[in-house]
Amino acid sequence: MTAVSARGRTLALIAALLGWMFDGMEMGLFPLVARPALGELLGLAPGEGKVATWYGVVTAAFLIGAATGGVVFGWLGDKLGRVRAMTLSVLVYSLCSGLSAASAEPWQFAVLRFLGALGMGGEWALGVALVMEVWPNASRAWLAGLIGAFGNLGYVLCGLIGFSFNRVGGELPGWLESAGLPAAWADTLTAHERWRLLMLAGAVPALLTLLIRLFVPESQRWEREKEAGAASFWSSRDLLGVLLGAAAAGGVVVLWAGLDIPLAVRLVGSAAGFAVVLLGYLYPAWRYLDRAGLPTEVRRRTLGRMLLAAGLSGVPLLGTWAGLMWMYQWVGKLPGGTHPDARPVLQIVSALGAAFGCVAGAVLGNVFGRRAVYAGLCALSLATMVGFYRLNTEYNTAFVLSAGLLGTLSAAFYGWLPLYLPELFPTAVRATGQGFGFNFGRIIAAAGNLQMANLLALFDNDYGKACSVVAGVYCLGVVLICFSPETKGKPLPE
Repeated sequence: MTAVSARGRTLALIAALLGWMFDGMEMGLFPLVARPALGELLGLAPGEGKVATWYGVVTAAFLIGAATGGVVFGWLGDKLGRVRAMTLSVLVYSLCSGLSAASAEPWQFAVLRFLGALGMGGEWALGVALVMEVWPNASRAWLAGLIGAFGNLGYVLCGLIGFSFNRVGGELPGWLESAGLPAAWADTLTAHERWRLLMLAGAVPALLTLLIRLFVPESQRWEREKEAGAASFWSSRDLLGVLLGAAAAGGVVVLWAGLDIPLAVRLVGSAAGFAVVLLGYLYPAWRYLDRAGLPTEVRRRTLGRMLLAAGLSGVPLLGTWAGLMWMYQWVGKLPGGTHPDARPVLQIVSALGAAFGCVAGAVLGNVFGRRAVYAGLCALSLATMVGFYRLNTEYNTAFVLSAGLLGTLSAAFYGWLPLYLPELFPTAVRATGQGFGFNFGRIIAAAGNLQMANLLALFDNDYGKACSVVAGVYCLGVVLICFSPETKGKPLPE
């Protein structure tokens, strides 16, 4: 078997970077369009509480879908190959994002965000596994930084599209009609701050699948494992566990979706559902390790590291989705924050800061060690998030710059994680292990995000107080990293 050529490695990196960039663009679309989209779908003057509830539900559906996709597509990547599975993942999230533009009810939007997130969650795990396996060990820190940076450049791209639409908004209906669309369609796509047109733009990444399928080489490490028979131990029946876990996660969303359900039932049901989700998502890896006949110690270590990876990923993901992401809703309540450019500018600046933070997080982790940098990022993110939400009182230059700083620190984890997680697992289970670890963290984030409507109600819709409480999750990260192995200077395990 010949080694992957320099051209092949470059094409694999380009395809993965573009995949992560469009991944970021897809993730950035909903925070950008949430308020006008939910306002239209819920009817006239739905009220802040109802908008906040559905914002939490749609976001939770997205996070659960990404977690499910990380496990399912990670499984596909370990069984069928990184490239084939990555092609399918990009196609899924592109088409579902475009279809979201046709939503007529909030629940339809939530379902399509869930389905699209299946592909987004899978693309992260597959792209990381592919790139880390076809490039030399010495490149890992910079590659990890690029992975996170390009994901956040997708947010920049999303913000630039929104900003550009604001500049030419009055001319868009005429342009669409001249392109052959009926006048009624053009008016629908450009109404309510053009949110449907923005979602439709999310279908563009489908073109990337042609590049991936035709030109990107498969991981040589995976092919060696396949020839050795390792891929044969994966079974399609095991995905029933993931399906059960996803159904349980959906049940938890329903419990907190604003229905009149007693609090005790919600709490007990959520605890039971979370246990089913955990066991269901772990089931494919557990059965694989059992069939492969690996020593008990190896099986326990692999499953333990999957749980550790979920915790280490869940802390920054919860901080992001139940903290940072709510600033796009908060800004609309502040003096000056109703300007049409407020959310796009905020997204661009915070994402640029995040892109820089991702590179810094990976490079610093490579220099000073994985554990020390993670702990430092937790402390800095906690202080910055509390300061951002407690000190800002209006939308102005200071608000935008502090959002950029918050983006830099809170997103640095997303350069650190693709550096560290592949180092925890051997090649045969790398895509599944890191796919579970990173994406199960989204379930944790979804559970926290569902509580935001309650936190806001508790604090009389004071976003600053509610999000400052969420920032306390970074304290848990400092504890978790103490139980994590240091992998600095070690090669990827075979």
